[in-house]
Amino acid sequence: MLGGRAGFACAAVLDACVKLRVPDEAAGERLDRFLASLPEVGSRSVAERLLEAQAVLVDGKSIAKSRRLLGGEELEFDPPERAGTAELVPEPMDLRIAYEDDDLVVVDKPAGLVVHPAPGHATGTLVHGLLDHDVAGGDADRPGIVHRLDRDTSGLMVVARSEEAHSRLQELVRGHELDRHYVALVVGRPRSRSGRIEAPIGRDRRDALRHSLDTDTPRDAVTHFAVRELLPRHSLLDIRLETGRTHQIRVHLAAIDLPVAGDPVYGRARELELDRQFLHAGRLAFPHPFRDERVDVESPLPLDLTAALERARLAS
Repeated sequence: MLGGRAGFACAAVLDACVKLRVPDEAAGERLDRFLASLPEVGSRSVAERLLEAQAVLVDGKSIAKSRRLLGGEELEFDPPERAGTAELVPEPMDLRIAYEDDDLVVVDKPAGLVVHPAPGHATGTLVHGLLDHDVAGGDADRPGIVHRLDRDTSGLMVVARSEEAHSRLQELVRGHELDRHYVALVVGRPRSRSGRIEAPIGRDRRDALRHSLDTDTPRDAVTHFAVRELLPRHSLLDIRLETGRTHQIRVHLAAIDLPVAGDPVYGRARELELDRQFLHAGRLAFPHPFRDERVDVESPLPLDLTAALERARLAS
């Protein structure tokens, strides 16, 4: 028994997981709240991470965290300790630190690096490499992390060095005071030199691995863009995020028929010989959480994107 809830060890593909029947008395309860109540999970934050990582199945499917349970469903999830929540150990990593002081670090994340531990990525994440930089604050398995970048998106992230710094940086995010600027190469040309995309996004109704406008869990999302350079078949855009939803830029640009070059999920894989999406967080600016000054940091375009941009300029 799992704290009064019927359960048994799973004999599925995974070596060890938790599998249980949702009791009838849980009918009407949200999935995330029910999951958090289980002793194997223990908190809303851990439940959120499991759901975000799609490590939870209900009757064999990944569903929205806000979905109301009916009672009687079969719930299966990878236990948190197998999802990368074990004690973190620093790992040597050659990271470019764009700015740092006693309160925070701005790191220039390379493409291909996962930000924090998750199922399938228990080691080798950015967090492991940042432990030597005294990052702290927030959840124990993602210390200092305030916002994220997709694995194959490169560029700037701010990370806290204390609980108070983490809290204040989160306030900046909630107040839209963390100015995040990206460079994106898209296929096609926009109808105007600049624009504002305002369209709620969430996990796609039919494909749990994607996010889209066709969702049961919409969250407000706003993206601003401006043309930097028009090319024969592509456009180089400056992007500014007003909100920071999962895959937001990639989903919004695809929705207006400007898919990001090289994006294997929402755009065109291998476009211009790219091994990843052409998306780089090139500038990060925000008021310092403790000082009367502004932090404004830039990151140059990585070599793989520079090469792809030259190929786009030469296209005919």
